[in-house]
Amino acid sequence: MTVSPFDHPLLSGLLGDEEAARHFSVEADIAAMLAFERALAEAEAECGVIARDAEAAIIKALASFRPDTTKLRAGVAKDGVVVPELVRQIGAVVGAPHSEFVHFGATSQDVIDTSLVLRLRQAVEHIGLLLSENIVRLANLEEEFGAKALMAVTRMQPAIPIIVAGRIASWRAPLERHQERMKEHAGRLLVVQFGGAAGTLDKLGDKAPTVRAALAARLGLGDTLQWHSQRDALAEFAGWLSLVTGSLGKFGQDIALMAQAGADIKLSGGGGSSAMPHKQNPVKAEALVALARFNAVQLSGLHQALVHEQERSGAAWTLEWLILPQMVVATAAALRLAAELATQIESLGH
Repeated sequence: MTVSPFDHPLLSGLLGDEEAARHFSVEADIAAMLAFERALAEAEAECGVIARDAEAAIIKALASFRPDTTKLRAGVAKDGVVVPELVRQIGAVVGAPHSEFVHFGATSQDVIDTSLVLRLRQAVEHIGLLLSENIVRLANLEEEFGAKALMAVTRMQPAIPIIVAGRIASWRAPLERHQERMKEHAGRLLVVQFGGAAGTLDKLGDKAPTVRAALAARLGLGDTLQWHSQRDALAEFAGWLSLVTGSLGKFGQDIALMAQAGADIKLSGGGGSSAMPHKQNPVKAEALVALARFNAVQLSGLHQALVHEQERSGAAWTLEWLILPQMVVATAAALRLAAELATQIESLGH
């Protein structure tokens, strides 16, 4: 057993996805947080909130800034978030008189949430490519085997003859719908977070909307009002992840059942057994079922994290940190496994 199988040295060979996991590394998180601080200084100077000299000093400092991660870790233990210590370190490098303009008007949640969104944008792109690959591979299977005969199975009992194309359509069509869902959802998910201490951007006065729009533009994100305690877009994204893995779990379950019967499918590269050398276990198919069930369980936690008290919640926010990265990596891993499994299908139907 392990705390997280997704980055475990051994289990990640089956359940992990290095590209997705890299977006949740400490290096990626710090880089995204520093991108926020740079873009904030640029936007505020552009809008006349801070002086150009302050902007130049902050940008120069950030160009060579390397945080002391030991002190960041201690800061998280004390403050619950990394940002106060990170800003202190940046300010020390910037120096007087411009250090007071580092992070000006922002709050820790602005930095952390925007860092998450910046990294989710890259993860969504990766997942989207894997999703497209699966659709293509299933289409190829339909072209090769779609006209062959297959016995339909309803409620685990033989029903009537169908053709293989019908079974494959039940695997491919949901994935195509998930593509469309993400196109529609991206506009709500990939947005800047910028509300200041209590969501009002009080330090920026009447320039607040202009600064927020400039900040969003510099980061390539959508501009929207702060969503400190409004987490529906993240919960919706988690639901989408669970839908994707659920559809792939159906694919895996079908393949495992067909492999059990043996007559309708031929697979290459099954997993071996230490006790029974003759076995070819449908390992990837089984993993797809497990990952689907894992994400379905985690989804309830993201829905729990919708419950934020008043203007901001530390508890609900922390719960997101525990759950969402694992769901993203699980989804990428499932897509990778499903694409590999599709290539192992040597024949379907008869």
